Amino acid sequence: MNEQLEFTTDERQQVQQFYTELKEKIATSLNPGDEGRLHHYLQEVTEQGKLERDVFGLNPVVNSLQTALLVVDEIGLRRDAVLAVLLHPAVASGFLSIDEAGEQYGLAVGRILHGLQRIQELYKNNPVVESENFRNLLLSFAEDMRVILIMIADRVNLMRQIRDTENEEAKRQVSEEAAYLYAPLAHKLGLYKLKSELEDLSLKYLEHDAYYHIREKLNATKQARDAYIKRFIGPIERKLTEAGLKFHMKGRTKSIHSIWQKMKKQHCQFEGVYDLFAIRIIIDCPVEKEKQQCWQTFAIITDMYTSNPKRMRDWLTVPKSNGYESLHITVLGPEEKWVEVQIRTERMDAVAERGVAAHWRYKGVKAEGSMDEWLNGIRQMLENTTGMEAMDQFRMDLNTDEVYVFTPRGDLLKFPKGATVLDMAYHIHTKIGSACTGARINNRVVTFRQELRSGDQVEILTSSTQRPKQEWLNIVKTSRAKAKIRLSLKETQQKDALLVKEMLERKFKNRKLELEESIMMRVIKKLGYKEASDFYRDLATETLDVQTVIDKYVEIQQGLQNNKHSATATLQSAEEFELTANPLQAAPSSQLTDDVLIIDRNLKGLDYQLARCCNPIYGDDVFGFVTINGGIKIHRCDCPNAPEMRRRFGYRIVKAKWSGKGSSQYSITLRVIGNDDLGIVNNLTSIISKDEKLVLRSINIDSNDGLFRGNLVVMINDNTRLESLIKKLRTVKGVKQVERI
Repeated sequence: MNEQLEFTTDERQQVQQFYTELKEKIATSLNPGDEGRLHHYLQEVTEQGKLERDVFGLNPVVNSLQTALLVVDEIGLRRDAVLAVLLHPAVASGFLSIDEAGEQYGLAVGRILHGLQRIQELYKNNPVVESENFRNLLLSFAEDMRVILIMIADRVNLMRQIRDTENEEAKRQVSEEAAYLYAPLAHKLGLYKLKSELEDLSLKYLEHDAYYHIREKLNATKQARDAYIKRFIGPIERKLTEAGLKFHMKGRTKSIHSIWQKMKKQHCQFEGVYDLFAIRIIIDCPVEKEKQQCWQTFAIITDMYTSNPKRMRDWLTVPKSNGYESLHITVLGPEEKWVEVQIRTERMDAVAERGVAAHWRYKGVKAEGSMDEWLNGIRQMLENTTGMEAMDQFRMDLNTDEVYVFTPRGDLLKFPKGATVLDMAYHIHTKIGSACTGARINNRVVTFRQELRSGDQVEILTSSTQRPKQEWLNIVKTSRAKAKIRLSLKETQQKDALLVKEMLERKFKNRKLELEESIMMRVIKKLGYKEASDFYRDLATETLDVQTVIDKYVEIQQGLQNNKHSATATLQSAEEFELTANPLQAAPSSQLTDDVLIIDRNLKGLDYQLARCCNPIYGDDVFGFVTINGGIKIHRCDCPNAPEMRRRFGYRIVKAKWSGKGSSQYSITLRVIGNDDLGIVNNLTSIISKDEKLVLRSINIDSNDGLFRGNLVVMINDNTRLESLIKKLRTVKGVKQVERI
């Protein structure tokens, strides 16, 4: 249990000192009556001891005053943010309600306190704080941007205070959060100074030996470093002064954390890090002369020292997207050492130092769509130190674009605004999505239509009897869920179609009818169905009566028998033409062949299958792909899936080539497109029938507006005979295109 708060003599003195200092800094932004109410509040919590110390034994009132000073000095916030920081310990402990604070100090203060409370509740989910999603979730929870700025300042202050704490586990957790969560947040907001302090302190607490090793090295080399800088800048100062420029120069040493990261990245010792510091030349001149004098300085320095053109950065001619302006050059100084020199004006330096632009897209911070615009808006707010009230009306665009929810285990998932429980179920797994009946959100049972909201903890509910339905496509928001539902519906329809086919076969046997696939396809079209899947679906759902199908089948069968053609059949067009050969004529393309393939390093006799996606045949350039279950699938080198397999699973691809010709025949499909002329079908089929080595398995041709498009499935020995067949088919009058698919 936390220790009841009793102020020590030192703490009482600190409260008085910090309060006096804070009051002087924000006096001009306070409203009438603020000072009296604030003084009464501090006196009350000091005397009554209703607050509690934290896990480190720190006094929350003292901490809040220190944090308030930090947000004023380092970030530039004023009245509303300061009051919210001071009142938050009382709100968190239940001593003061948010509504009461809002009534006494205004709606803006209440809104900031509400944001701080929401984030405090969010932590109870115990998320993985190093995830980018969690950082974005925090941002989406901040109704007022000052909430995030206060959080960063509070963590900086806490990191300063826990140096000597005995609670090592809590210290480690706080330090990890500082490195993985708060430092990146500060980085995104351009608060470079606070970001560096968080990184250095977290390194100090988490990797003590590395931190002090680098600090000692920096201290040991400081004198030599200062002497070198003096030798380097001396001649530059004289030249710039002679040129009549007003300026001052300063050095900037890398942070300990940055040095440590560079040592790890480059696998080197401290002595191997050469760019430990940079020289900054800051020119004092009117705005209209900025570029002229910066380039003049550049010319003077490059005349004195050899520059490295590969490491020059001109953000003067074309500023960074965030407005950052500066010239960065690297020159070879005394003792053959490379030195980075940054040239900018007082105005440019002021913008960078305030965190508006420093290292914005530099060092791994990437664009994030709407977040870029949003953060740029924040920077503009921070630049305008006299217009902080504008933040009261400021809202994040992210709130309207994305939601972040937790699984029961605390994993954080991101979805577009409007996503439902069903989206989340399919995101987790297709089987869970297909069996989803609803969810338990924050211990409340809802349907799978329920929209997700940021911060929800969602447990998916399933049932073994649940099946995906067509209307689910209108419920889900994400393309991923839609694709999975379509696939599940297709699989379900295929299963239903098999059951219906078995049922039809039984009905036909009862009527002593032989079911022929070619006649059934005519029945399907005559009944008005474009897709066989729709036909079987309606039979499965009893929308279509089986007796109607049988009657139509008998009608068409008798019509065909009455009009049966002799060997010299009447010429016909492609319209409604359908031919399906006896499936026993040939084996499927995936069957093992007696042709010989050499796989990988001259290995023969390995089991393999021919891939259905590209149907390779003897003579094709092929390769092998090792499947998950260890079998080998043979693909054509020009298979449509080949590029993706090589990109994602290059390690599972093995060489393969044909080495011996057997008697195997392969099933290949040709797509034919052309004019629907009289006799076109006879001309196509006659070419195939004249070749004894070719077997026509099926033709499926559709005609529309005088054009036909059809697929011919042919059994063939090798690709040489295939190429010959394609050439012959292209010679048929009216044929426009023949291609293998």
